[in-house]
Amino acid sequence: MLSDFRVLDLTWVLGGPFAGQLLAQLGAEVIKVEPLEGDLSRQVSRHGSEFEGDSGFFLSVNRGKSSIAMDLKSPEGREVFYDLVRECDAVVYGFAPGVPARLGLDRDALLAVNPRLCIAQMIGLHDQPPYADAPAFDLVVQALSGVMSITGEPGGAPVRVGYQVADLAGGLYLALACLGGMLKALKTGRGELVQVSLLDCQLALLTWQAQNYFVSGEVPHANGARHPVIAPSDIYRCLDDKFIAISPTGQQFWRTFCAAIDRKDLINDPRFALPKDRVRHVDDLTAILQDVFRRYTAADWQERLFASRVPAGAVHDVAQAVDQPLAHLRKMVEDLPHPATGETLRFLGNPFKYPSAHPLSYPPSLGSDTQAVLSRVCGYDAARIADLTGQRVVATGKSV
Repeated sequence: MLSDFRVLDLTWVLGGPFAGQLLAQLGAEVIKVEPLEGDLSRQVSRHGSEFEGDSGFFLSVNRGKSSIAMDLKSPEGREVFYDLVRECDAVVYGFAPGVPARLGLDRDALLAVNPRLCIAQMIGLHDQPPYADAPAFDLVVQALSGVMSITGEPGGAPVRVGYQVADLAGGLYLALACLGGMLKALKTGRGELVQVSLLDCQLALLTWQAQNYFVSGEVPHANGARHPVIAPSDIYRCLDDKFIAISPTGQQFWRTFCAAIDRKDLINDPRFALPKDRVRHVDDLTAILQDVFRRYTAADWQERLFASRVPAGAVHDVAQAVDQPLAHLRKMVEDLPHPATGETLRFLGNPFKYPSAHPLSYPPSLGSDTQAVLSRVCGYDAARIADLTGQRVVATGKSV
């Protein structure tokens, strides 16, 4: 789909590299540009392999990329980078707002090199003082955005979402911004800078909860797994102390659900006759359903409710989620051999399904593609690359 597009990925750690991996999964050639010491995420995780740089964080968001290592702070490094920019369609980066201008990577500098370039920039909070230099880690953004206040049990302490939703959602928006910029350049011949803020993205995802607040003035709060305006839509403990999630929204699903759990009497119970009634009497309904679901195991309930086409599913842990048949039917788990050893490691697959999609390559070792990329993309000969390497402008990693 994006096989004719080439993207320079200057991001690090999680959200930005996730955007680059999404673009690679859509078929783009993605060149990861790392500092000489490498992406911080290569060392950030306590889970890794015996190979340097193979941390869980890094491996999770850098498939399908090549890696070049270079010093962008040096004049020589910037010239090399400009040569790459001339041959690329987009640059994505996540520097603090004042850094691009200091490095010569701001909008005006890059568009002077390649007027058709899309520049997709991720920032934390805002690009103006006093917020421009404020650290914006995922937990902080979750806190500022309100998402923690609606996550957790009623009356309990605010809870962070179980994965880095601020970073990863920012990566999704960054990839979409990059696509939009490249399409604009394709249509008009003119590039542009498009910026996303991690905080903006989280505020945007509040959607109906923020809109309900604007309409009613009522501040949303945490409800555990229970939906605040739909009932029943919650999780229930089963015979084996595992949980089942059910959400039979709408009258037809409600009637089907009642029949599937052998409680047709609930259909005509005046407390539960209409959706608004079920929301009003949700505590009564919850107590009844909790007794019902205690009769069988979560797996038994999932099988029965699935057979009746009731929206329901067992609550999985991460191991169960990636081992369930659907994950394999959808090719969302893939085995890749390590380039150095041949030993296989499991990875999450490509969520984009299209005919020309193919498994992405193993995440690259630091600088392993520097020589090949500079030769193929920029036309540098071996002597030029050797000179740059000797000056510590670029570095070539171990071939893996």
